[in-house]
Amino acid sequence: MNRQTFTLILICTFFIFSCENRKPIIKSKPKDTIAGVVLTFDDASVNEWYQTDKILSAYSWKATFCVSKINTLNLSEITKLLELQKEGHEIAGHGFHHFDAPKFVAKNGIDTYMNQEINPMLDLMDFYSFKVTSFAYPFGFRNVQIDKALLKKFKIVRGTTYGAEDPFFQNCYFNNSKLVFAIGIDLDHPNFSIPYLLKLLDYAKRKHKILIVFGHKPVLKVTANYQTKMETLKLICNYIKQHHMTFYSLSELNNLKYDIVSLQQ
Repeated sequence: MNRQTFTLILICTFFIFSCENRKPIIKSKPKDTIAGVVLTFDDASVNEWYQTDKILSAYSWKATFCVSKINTLNLSEITKLLELQKEGHEIAGHGFHHFDAPKFVAKNGIDTYMNQEINPMLDLMDFYSFKVTSFAYPFGFRNVQIDKALLKKFKIVRGTTYGAEDPFFQNCYFNNSKLVFAIGIDLDHPNFSIPYLLKLLDYAKRKHKILIVFGHKPVLKVTANYQTKMETLKLICNYIKQHHMTFYSLSELNNLKYDIVSLQQ
């Protein structure tokens, strides 16, 4: 055996034993996710939210109520929000003043925004014993700079998306990110329709996705803008029940991360 062949055999032997001492690399893979819906409501229609819970509790529903102007709520409204939280719903932030975030930051800076819009909101909500870990942008207006600042405070931050394109191209499904986008279900929301909502729900069911939607004030009969028809909410609840899907809160999305198994020696 010549010297060159002997050296090659030694190298190959070392490589084989080296590999045997390592565990195989397992690439990132998604956890099994049950298809479902995140129902979110913005602003401060507390009395209507509370009554809606009484109506939809038969469906074992779950919602995230994104509250703005917490300092303007009376004791009765605070008590109802606490009851909703106790029932398993999430209370999230929606701004102390309901500022247009990019416009305010452009004029006053990010530090002033945090000190006037976010920190007072969190302080007061904590005082009332609300466990706030999610935030929904007023009007859905956002930018990367503000996202970065808010994600230091919240597990999940929610914007909004629009359009009526094929669900495959929609941005209203959870995609393993801390920044998520919801599509509107108020009757006056651009491109809202029951057939399109059913199309989005069907895509979520078939592809094991989580659809994220937002509304404002639930009502039996729509009389103004920023109102969600109770019939729409019942449709969603019935769809979830009939197709064995589930309701998620915004903060629960933070737990649906990819399992990552790194190389171990």
